[in-house]
Amino acid sequence: MRNSRRKIAAIVGAFLLAALPACAGGGGENSMTLMVDVGYLPKHAPFFAAVERGFFAAEGIDLTIMPGSGSTNTVTSVETGKVDAGWADFGSTIISQGRGAAVKQVNLLQARSAYAVVALGGTGINGWHDLRGKTLATEGAGAMTAMWPYAMSKLGLTEGDVDVVHASSGSKIPGLLAGQWDANLALYVSDEPAIDALGRQAVVLKWSDLGIDLYGNGIVVSDDKLASDPDQVRSFNRAMQKGFLWACDHPEEAAQDFQKEVSGFETETITLAIREQCSLNWGTGESANQFGVMDDAGVEKMLDISRRFLGLPADSDLTPEHIYTNDFLAPLHRGETIQAP
Repeated sequence: MRNSRRKIAAIVGAFLLAALPACAGGGGENSMTLMVDVGYLPKHAPFFAAVERGFFAAEGIDLTIMPGSGSTNTVTSVETGKVDAGWADFGSTIISQGRGAAVKQVNLLQARSAYAVVALGGTGINGWHDLRGKTLATEGAGAMTAMWPYAMSKLGLTEGDVDVVHASSGSKIPGLLAGQWDANLALYVSDEPAIDALGRQAVVLKWSDLGIDLYGNGIVVSDDKLASDPDQVRSFNRAMQKGFLWACDHPEEAAQDFQKEVSGFETETITLAIREQCSLNWGTGESANQFGVMDDAGVEKMLDISRRFLGLPADSDLTPEHIYTNDFLAPLHRGETIQAP
């Protein structure tokens, strides 16, 4: 029992992490900073591997990885010049752009979102049809919570069919384990490995199975950075693409790289997160086989969702041209073999 409590404490601590920068370099003209979306979790292992295995060094970049505190804050940190690049949710980026943030998505590492309902195995939720009358916990803010009515409409459910309660990020999994609620609204690349680390089995109901297949997280850079140092952005994207896909092909080694910087996670948990993360690499449509590439159709879908659910004004003049660019990307393709430098 004591060991189980320690594991829960470690998982909660990871979700609340406000750590010092990892993979820190010495600064200088060729240094860059990347802020991820939240505190370090196993899903971030590919970023650490890309640095550890020399992909950024091969491009002449000394990269420092920093923890985030939500995608919106990451976008703000990019816009204000606190960091050079960020890894942020596509919908959150659009909302920030609608409020005037001069940033763009330049490398879509998650061609599909990781939105899900996550429950514990053996507790009565095995499929979407089991959610009626159940209680779900959510952090109470952000794109996923705002879009939950959209998911319910796909299920033929209405408000009141599922009870939604608010919980902090650090209490969602402990509350689930304690039976305070039946499931979490969550990114399954985060919650499934966390539950696995506690020796429990997760039931994952992916929104994509309901036909809600949207862009996930990508690399955000400020318009100022794109104008002032376009070659560095191109070098960054080359290193990121190669390093990320290398980690997908070598999850055990990438897990070891992550463990050098972030403690508290077993190798099996990290490799599970990497596999889940990498399952989101490739999308659909005209850019399906080009890693990181976005297209107008996918962005228009995100704009529609943003207007309907995320608070983007209906009369917003945002267009795909404002939101993304592939001009700084030389995409890799399915099946390419990536060698570490």
